[in-house]
Amino acid sequence: MSRKRQASKGKKIKPHFWVFCEGKTEETYVCYLRSKYRVPIEIVPKVIGSNIDEKLIKRHKKGKPTHEKDIDFLMYDADIDAVLERLQKIDSAKLLTSNPSIELWFLLHYKNQNAHITTANCIRELCNRNHNTYKKGVLDQKLREKLNEKCFDACKRAKQKELFNNPSTNIYELIEILEEIKNG
Repeated sequence: MSRKRQASKGKKIKPHFWVFCEGKTEETYVCYLRSKYRVPIEIVPKVIGSNIDEKLIKRHKKGKPTHEKDIDFLMYDADIDAVLERLQKIDSAKLLTSNPSIELWFLLHYKNQNAHITTANCIRELCNRNHNTYKKGVLDQKLREKLNEKCFDACKRAKQKELFNNPSTNIYELIEILEEIKNG
């Protein structure tokens, strides 16, 4: 059974975030968010790929301090229907998806993308707009600056998309929660 964190009197507890993600790029982006917002985020990368389920989440958190305000997130690409269906069955976690990939979320910091797009085309666009080579799993200084400066624009653009369709992402929901805690 998980240990419970004790709240000190008169002090507000920030929720602890558990982000289960599928790839190196998602892991790198969540690390960036953790340092930007200075909130406790436990990153659980590459968890058995598409085989993740509620039991696996509970098993991973077993023996670690938890609190009732903690929030679990699943950050996955939504381009494979079978994986998406499995993720949607996990009721205990908030699903954060991008279709075709997280690179779409990055691209929305530069421009609005309405037409169907592949991951390769997202990466090509990022390279063109950043004037350098984009590598999966790496957030270079130019991209970090854009993620910082244009986050509000990206959230606004993402909200206009129909979730799970290509193109779409709801990573903005995590950003909104982090902003709410930051502004507390």
